[in-house]
Amino acid sequence: MGDLARDTALDALDGPGADGGAHRGEAGAGPRRFRGELSPDWAIWGPNGGYVASLALRAAGLATGRARPASLVAHLVGVAAFDAVELDVTVLRASRFATSARVSLRQDGRPILEAMVWGVDPGGVALTHDAAPAPAVPPHDQVPSREERLASIPPDQPQPPPMPFFDNLEQRPLDWQADWPPPGPLDPTAHWWTRFRPAARFDDPWVDACRQLIPIDTMGWPAASLAHAHLDPLPLVAVTVDLSVRFHRPTDDEWLLVEAVSPVAADGLVAATGRVWDRSGTLVASGGQTMLCRPATPPA
Repeated sequence: MGDLARDTALDALDGPGADGGAHRGEAGAGPRRFRGELSPDWAIWGPNGGYVASLALRAAGLATGRARPASLVAHLVGVAAFDAVELDVTVLRASRFATSARVSLRQDGRPILEAMVWGVDPGGVALTHDAAPAPAVPPHDQVPSREERLASIPPDQPQPPPMPFFDNLEQRPLDWQADWPPPGPLDPTAHWWTRFRPAARFDDPWVDACRQLIPIDTMGWPAASLAHAHLDPLPLVAVTVDLSVRFHRPTDDEWLLVEAVSPVAADGLVAATGRVWDRSGTLVASGGQTMLCRPATPPA
């Protein structure tokens, strides 16, 4: 089982904070360099894209010294191995309350991910409104877990392939299909209650924001595939090539309600949007992704 804080930890290779401390980045100060290690505990088909983006988010936090992230936009341009990665962070703009940074994540000189991140501090002028109520769903403690659902599948029926990634989350799917494959297309919308394990939340706001980033990246494909589930097994998969997340506000809640919707798939591309609420019904993050269709690799 992976640990989100440990498996996204970075070592500073140069510049201020190389001894482990953060600093306030300044525009034009030159790139900061970090080193991390991708853990196989976050494998789906390869390293989970949201997990890889989480290292970029943490690098931006260290380089900017801001209180928390406001947004991330990333292009996933290469498939990484479970090995060391290097990250270069360049501060593009620093104002009184916000900093923009570019993060380049590479492995053995190959580009893997390019990201733009805004970090912010509290204290600026603000508007407040909230028109994004959570969907009406049963509370998490009234929904069977993914493990319980899988255990109920008869031995003579096919099981989903094991993926280490799912050991890191306690998931309670709200749209579980008992009969598989279904007789026809399903609505490409899905909801899950999710809690990370072994640690459910983190005091560092940049680490805790990864709890919102990872589900927005991960759950788009499960939602999109529902529209094609009657074709099981699908001859293709869709991998994330761009990802955007807006971190609206932090939350102390361990449980997060994730909604994923795939409104369209066409011309080899699949789109999905994601939203994350806590148990109070407060929207804490939203975003979306573009996925590129690729031939499915037969299971071993």
